[in-house]
Amino acid sequence: MNVTDENAGEGRSSVVSDPDPRFAEALRELGLGEVIGRVRRFPDTARTTAEAAAAIGCEPSQICKSLFFAADGAPVLVLLDGSAHVGMELVRRELGAAKLTRAGAQLVKESTGYGPGAVPPFGHRTRIRVLVDRSLLGHDTVWTSAGTASTVFPMDPRSLIAQAGGTLVDVSEPIA
Repeated sequence: MNVTDENAGEGRSSVVSDPDPRFAEALRELGLGEVIGRVRRFPDTARTTAEAAAAIGCEPSQICKSLFFAADGAPVLVLLDGSAHVGMELVRRELGAAKLTRAGAQLVKESTGYGPGAVPPFGHRTRIRVLVDRSLLGHDTVWTSAGTASTVFPMDPRSLIAQAGGTLVDVSEPIA
């Protein structure tokens, strides 16, 4: 596969032959070993959603953001498209939480086994509640983290939701 296959445009990403070992093992355990060959690495200069989308060759809305929160101290992962902001109050209400904060690096690492900015939608160290914003369903394919800050993989949103054990919700707010 090359970077101009049917799932990507003319990006600058490259196929990764050695994705994050923990994530590769999680894929195998889920019966998704074929996904390993679709993992892409983009340049370290791709720090924003727009830069990542350009490197992959997709629209920014096809980048699946993985945002980690603490709802009354419990870890929660929110997945949404790259063209939207998460509505913190919408998430708090969805969870019925008294308090919602951005999770610190320690909670992210302890709960998932991955560092901030590298959390994939599944394959975590512990069972985590996952909310998936309905905005992702507007695409045939989305690109999401593969366990490092510079690797992603493509998946259709419905499969991603199912594999993540996610709950479909409306928690995004458009970027102004």
